[in-house]
Amino acid sequence: MPKLSFAALVAGLIALAIIRMDADADAPPTRRANGIIRGRVELRQSPAENAPRISVSDLGMSNVHEPPDRRSVVYLDPAPRAAFDTREDVRPRMDQKDETFVPHIMAIVAGTTVDFPNNDHTYHNVFSLSKTKTFDLGRYAVGRSKSVRFDRSGIVRMFCDIHSHMSAFILVFAHRYFSVSDSEGMYRLENVPPGSYTVVAWNESAPLESRRVVVPDAGGEVEVNFALGRR
Repeated sequence: MPKLSFAALVAGLIALAIIRMDADADAPPTRRANGIIRGRVELRQSPAENAPRISVSDLGMSNVHEPPDRRSVVYLDPAPRAAFDTREDVRPRMDQKDETFVPHIMAIVAGTTVDFPNNDHTYHNVFSLSKTKTFDLGRYAVGRSKSVRFDRSGIVRMFCDIHSHMSAFILVFAHRYFSVSDSEGMYRLENVPPGSYTVVAWNESAPLESRRVVVPDAGGEVEVNFALGRR
């Protein structure tokens, strides 16, 4: 068998490499699909909360104001670049009903305008001293509504200057990868591109908690659960 010269051997290796490169170019690209991050946020109770409580009716007072709904907000930090868009959403509203803000927790994208209608038979005065958004809507009666545009990301806590027991939160994000949990603590983040992320759970009565999660190239659902301890 004749021996190949060094030059012929090099030429053969180059030709083989070119053939492999052409084959790789013709091969279909790996398909990447967006995924879903979902799970549940549990709010642990402190020992004091497990103890029997005295009802306000036992003290000769009427139990008019129910405790607000303590939902959580779950979000990505930071978020994928694809989260920044100009899609328009339905204009949200935070009602004032039975001397309570409804909903108690709201999450929006920066640039959103929120309506604050008054559906009580009393005056309200919605205001906030938060650094993210400071405002004072002044007093207005039943049937009227005022609005506020939230331009910066951050947390805004609101009160009523007339009813001291009223309070609510609006979390403003620079992206759309956030979710407010339902009454059972369930949340769902959809259309998350493949990659590694930090998922954060926020609740007004508990410290922040975060988890690292990887959405695979094939997409699918990834479950991330939280158990938050009360402050």
